[in-house]
Amino acid sequence: MAALSDRYDGPVVELRRVAADDLSSILEEETGEWRTSLDWDFRPSADLVRRFVHMQALGGFAFMANAGRAPMLAGYSYFVCEEGKGLIGDLYVMREHRSLETETALLNAVLAAMWHTPGVRRIESQIMLLSSPMERTVPYPKWFRAYPRQFLEIPRESILSLRPRNLAPFRIVLWTEPWQEATARLIARSYLGHIDSQINDQYRTISGARRFLTNIVQYPGCGSFFAPASYAATDVTGRELHGISLSSLVASDIGHITQVCVDPSDRGTGLGYELVRQSLAALAAHGCRIVSLTVTTANESALRLYQRMGFMRRRDFAAYIWERR
Repeated sequence: MAALSDRYDGPVVELRRVAADDLSSILEEETGEWRTSLDWDFRPSADLVRRFVHMQALGGFAFMANAGRAPMLAGYSYFVCEEGKGLIGDLYVMREHRSLETETALLNAVLAAMWHTPGVRRIESQIMLLSSPMERTVPYPKWFRAYPRQFLEIPRESILSLRPRNLAPFRIVLWTEPWQEATARLIARSYLGHIDSQINDQYRTISGARRFLTNIVQYPGCGSFFAPASYAATDVTGRELHGISLSSLVASDIGHITQVCVDPSDRGTGLGYELVRQSLAALAAHGCRIVSLTVTTANESALRLYQRMGFMRRRDFAAYIWERR
């Protein structure tokens, strides 16, 4: 079998053959598009890409426009593989060269690379800037499933109009890292059989939930974790965890709810509403003019709650899953 570098020589080249400085124009345009499309400051993520490309430590591919004449970098995609799973971290093609064909060429390359990684049986991606995410022919269709999702946001004015709920059986306190193990158990318990556990398999186990929490608390993929707007709901003794709402800052004046989770036995009590409301109120008090979150369209109860609170849809995207059976 031909090596990947041979199979994708030409318009698609390995990211390790690319100089970090040559990605500058792409990353600058992508940073602007994240700001325009989602009010998201992409610069911390772009800096990480530059750093790992400079170290030649990032698996992925770049798309070369006009290959063979005056080639220029026009797009890139990177991926990470660990513990039998691959994750497409990003895929972006500059507007001048963007088409389903160029995006699909990069998608084909990263998927093939991950399938050639020993032990990988599942690949996940949630790429919010992909154009027409539900209207494309995708590689490896027999292993593929798509889950429509929505990017929602609520303005500060609507946040300030939300009324608190009396939740006498519960105490709501700031979430801190000592709650991390209990939160991992809560996530695994709450997402048992839930559609979101089909999208993110880390929700299925306590160990996976631990890794998920580490990612959102320590890394900038979902913004910078913001402890003053992250809450835990406990029983009156403060020992038992019943729900959490974790938050981040994705720009200096934009907040994001990264995770909302309520114990299955407490659903319908208003606990989810109050946890989200308190996170929203804290973000607004910090100076956020907008707060966003993402939700799976098929998660109708959560979607109805967010709509009642005043969240509005900003963008449709999809979670893509490839899994060998």
